[in-house]
Amino acid sequence: MPRAVDGTKRKDHRKKILKTTKGFWGRRHSNYKVAKDAAAKALSYSYRDRRDRKGSFRRLWIARINAAVRAEDLSYSRFIEGLVKAEIAVDRKMLADMAIRDPEGFKAVVAKAKAALAS
Repeated sequence: MPRAVDGTKRKDHRKKILKTTKGFWGRRHSNYKVAKDAAAKALSYSYRDRRDRKGSFRRLWIARINAAVRAEDLSYSRFIEGLVKAEIAVDRKMLADMAIRDPEGFKAVVAKAKAALAS
């Protein structure tokens, strides 16, 4: 039986790497040696950025809430303090969405927070 010099495992592995780098610029999508490093870097970035995305959205929600609350003569931190005192458990994503889509409902929540701060 003849000896297998270049089996399919190596070829399959290289094809898999080149498939992941499809659409990359220059030799990064066609040359295995370069594509291997590019794929490793891209995967590490995507892993890191999946975690960073959560913080980015939280910052966006806080900025939106702060802008809507400032219109009601209140700061973001005082508003959150009022929500805690009023025992209103609504997350920042929902508050930001309310501030944009349901301004009247958001004003009612702000009024409750103000009342809790006053007492």
